[in-house]
Amino acid sequence: METKSNYVLIGAFTIAVSVFGLLFALWAAKYASDRSWQNYAVVFNEPVTGLSEGSSVQYNGIAVGTVTGLQLAPEDPRQVVAELRLDARAPVRTDTRARLSMTSLTGAPIIQLTGGSPELPRLIDVSERDTPIILTEPSALQNIADTANRLVERMDQVLSEENVERISQTMANIEQATGSLADSREDIQGLLAAARSASERLEETLGTTNQTIQTIDRELVQELPGMVARLDATLAKFDSAADGADAILNENRAAIHSFANDGLAQLGPTLSELRALTRDLRRISDRLESNPARYLLGRDAPKEFEPE
Repeated sequence: METKSNYVLIGAFTIAVSVFGLLFALWAAKYASDRSWQNYAVVFNEPVTGLSEGSSVQYNGIAVGTVTGLQLAPEDPRQVVAELRLDARAPVRTDTRARLSMTSLTGAPIIQLTGGSPELPRLIDVSERDTPIILTEPSALQNIADTANRLVERMDQVLSEENVERISQTMANIEQATGSLADSREDIQGLLAAARSASERLEETLGTTNQTIQTIDRELVQELPGMVARLDATLAKFDSAADGADAILNENRAAIHSFANDGLAQLGPTLSELRALTRDLRRISDRLESNPARYLLGRDAPKEFEPE
């Protein structure tokens, strides 16, 4: 009986030690798991078609975690909240951005993290939330979709009924102008031939003009020294004449001064007397012309006898 009791105690101790070791291992594994992984959240303002739980999360092309959950934002159903489980050593910093990306044309979409300046702090160290939120930027797919939407809107504006009518009228005008050009082909050929002939004549004229200008330039260069010499002689004569005039003025300065003071003062009365003399002569001339006998003899001219 005593032997069986010892076996029971040994078995109970062995079971207790095994359970304790198992619980310790589970705790250690959970502790290690909590320390090696970090949860983040990403809020997308665009559809995340194709993204699912378990999708890869890459940081500059290197896998650093997975997507653990997807749900619509409670406040705004246009937004999608993606829960991420990333390696705790991943350098997620305050300027790190997340966007949707495609690994290939037929592959499933993933979340690509970019940025992360070394001088900026880690996001987990400055975030006040238990699950820090990584900001997003538009993906290439979203940019393409937005561009396509804008192009479609512009095409709708361009291809409106009014513009289509104008384009039709323009095409009709072009067709009419093309027909007119086809009808006037002979005239156009004649104009082109005339233009070609005029161009050839112009070229000949320019050649002749160029030769003439060159000839004139050569003659001018040859005659230029003589012209300069004659110009110098003429200028010398002008200088001599100016010197002579200056000498004459200096020699007769007193006479000129006397004439300016005395002669000009007497010129006014003399002109007045000349005017009076001219009036008297005109009056005498008029009297002589009208009745010379009476003016000369002091009586009327005798009348001729006329017999009855």
